[in-house]
Amino acid sequence: MKRLLVFLLSSLMAVVLLTGCGSDQATNGAGEAKDIAAIKDHGVLKVGVKVDVPKFGFKDPQTNKIDGLEIDIARAVAQKIFGDPSKIEVQGVTAKTRGPLLDNGEIDLVIATFTITEERKQSYNFSEPYFVDGVRMMVKKNAGIQSIKDLNGKKIGVAQSATTRKVIQDETDKAGVKVEFLEFGTYPEIKTALDAGRVNVFSVDGAILAGYLDDSTVILDDKFATQQYGIASKKSNTALAKLVDETIAEMKKSGELDKLIKKWGIR
Repeated sequence: MKRLLVFLLSSLMAVVLLTGCGSDQATNGAGEAKDIAAIKDHGVLKVGVKVDVPKFGFKDPQTNKIDGLEIDIARAVAQKIFGDPSKIEVQGVTAKTRGPLLDNGEIDLVIATFTITEERKQSYNFSEPYFVDGVRMMVKKNAGIQSIKDLNGKKIGVAQSATTRKVIQDETDKAGVKVEFLEFGTYPEIKTALDAGRVNVFSVDGAILAGYLDDSTVILDDKFATQQYGIASKKSNTALAKLVDETIAEMKKSGELDKLIKKWGIR
């Protein structure tokens, strides 16, 4: 009986020790999650943002300053980590580069009109949505294009690695029209191609298109596929993902997120 008791006590101690080892893998000596501690160690939150999307993330050519709704959201996350909203370091990303930069650790978060999809959730953690939109189309006013039914034989300009191409392809297939896609690295390139007649349509989320609207263009009424923007982090950075999700939830509950959307005049 005594031997059995000793065996049981030894087994219990082993379980406690193993549990403690597992905990050490997730936290530093102070009991803080390692992914959060690593960000604090390098002194800033490194965030991938857009630099070509007015009102979301845009680099002013006069001042070289990047600002917008998503930079304000990054500041809110930095406030939660450091107690200081200025402790962010932003890096310009595109739809093609944002994933790889997150994968290789050059940035901690992507806050860059990154649409949440089931496929992307296999590779990254996503926060709850901070903005919801839909895919739309911009054309020249004199193009004679009123809806997706008028696109037969037309060229559609889309961003590389974005969800837009699949959305428009599905919709044109439903409408029974044939289109050709041209992919570009940045939104200004697509707008330039539209102005030059190299493409007939510039397609992306409606709020992004609004930043490129001018006297010669119009955004069609057609709107497809709900696009929910979320903040992405590496799958392994679970504590960071939880903190980010809490930040967005708090901003929604307090009304701060709505205030920021109104501040930037985003529809």
